[in-house]
Amino acid sequence: MEVKQGCWMIAEAPGEAERLEATIRTLGWDVTRLSPPWSGCCLEDDSGCRIGVVHVDGLSADHLGQLESLILRSRCLWLAVAAEDTLEAAESRKLIATLCHGVVAPTVESQELSCLMQQAHMMSTLQRHDVEQRGMSGAASNDDSEYEMVGSTPVMWKLFQMIRKVAAVEAPVFISGESGTGKELTAQAIHERSPRASACFHAINCGALPDHLIQSELFGHEKGAFTGAVQRKIGRIEATDGGTLFLDEIGDLPFELQVNLLRFLETRTIQRVGGLEDIPVDVRIVAATHVDLERAVEEGRFREDLYHRLNVLQIKVPPLREHQEDIEILARYFFERFAGEKPSHLRGISREALLVMRQYSWPGNVRELINRMRRAMIMCEHRLIQPEDLGIERRKMSRQILTLEQAKDRAEREALIAALGRNKNKIHPAAKELGVSRVTIYRLMEKHGVIRPESSVQPTP
Repeated sequence: MEVKQGCWMIAEAPGEAERLEATIRTLGWDVTRLSPPWSGCCLEDDSGCRIGVVHVDGLSADHLGQLESLILRSRCLWLAVAAEDTLEAAESRKLIATLCHGVVAPTVESQELSCLMQQAHMMSTLQRHDVEQRGMSGAASNDDSEYEMVGSTPVMWKLFQMIRKVAAVEAPVFISGESGTGKELTAQAIHERSPRASACFHAINCGALPDHLIQSELFGHEKGAFTGAVQRKIGRIEATDGGTLFLDEIGDLPFELQVNLLRFLETRTIQRVGGLEDIPVDVRIVAATHVDLERAVEEGRFREDLYHRLNVLQIKVPPLREHQEDIEILARYFFERFAGEKPSHLRGISREALLVMRQYSWPGNVRELINRMRRAMIMCEHRLIQPEDLGIERRKMSRQILTLEQAKDRAEREALIAALGRNKNKIHPAAKELGVSRVTIYRLMEKHGVIRPESSVQPTP
């Protein structure tokens, strides 16, 4: 190699570090050795080093944390050198899988190592050019198709169980919950597990249409029924014959139209605007709102008889703050869901970002989580998403005061639920990942009230 190229190197294992450095130098590379604490190292862009090599064997947990901080701040591609037993350790395996471009054994042939380093150097150069040329146009997709319901906590398992139960019957369902919690997803999950699954599912937002259009939109109209009605129109209820109609924000339905919906629920027939014929329609109604309908009834803004007609079966979708243990699972799910939008260098989510996400109150619930993740994936210029990429101001994070014992219990519970979730609720793999016995897992589940679903029950409805 006529022109020497530079690389960073991190290694602490006695003897092995010197041997690896000598091997890299014989391949024609200039090696700059980095010493701990690596969290304070500054990798200057003009150093000429486009890649890094880290010998992971023998690094402590503290060193691994410093190493993650270093790699996140660098613009290099890193190659890991690790023995088989190191790859079996959860922390080092996770760091290598999310932050490193490749991994080789300490016994790797020098020619193979040379090829990998050259490939990483070329890839690093290409990625730097890509970052410099990538504008603000982004690659955000307009595909807002439905998302799966994801969760592994007891409150979500309870929700999934309720969905299965109400899906089996024909009675109207009333879904309550804050904005952004996934009420429409819940309605669609009910439909897909009901006998009507092969028929259509239609959704209409009662709060998004002008008052003078809602009746025509729901019930349709005849030609000449009013000015501008140049042809017959089939309403949403009639168009959903045989299927499920989801009425979102039912609390915003004008009071004078509530009697028309009540009549349909009682007679199962409709009349188009301007028509006299009673048209039988077989539709299951699922309604939802984020407002307190009981209070609306007391204040005379919503008909009590309609409320009881709609509220035969009730499901409450929990806000995200009530199942914070699912935040990491949701974040990683949406990271994969929008993988086509992310820049090529982005590999995952940093521990600091996940910590901030767990501490944030999420007033916009899952919808806000989706939006922040998409923004972060497009704007991130590091290998892992950082707290600043999410746009969450730390002053808006939860400032709940916890005792040391409460903090330990919360961390213990979160780690337990996350491990069960990653291992599909299987006890032995979860115990192995956490480094404890199966008996300890069962004890912790009992202590924290964590219920493992039956083996036949999946974590999504």
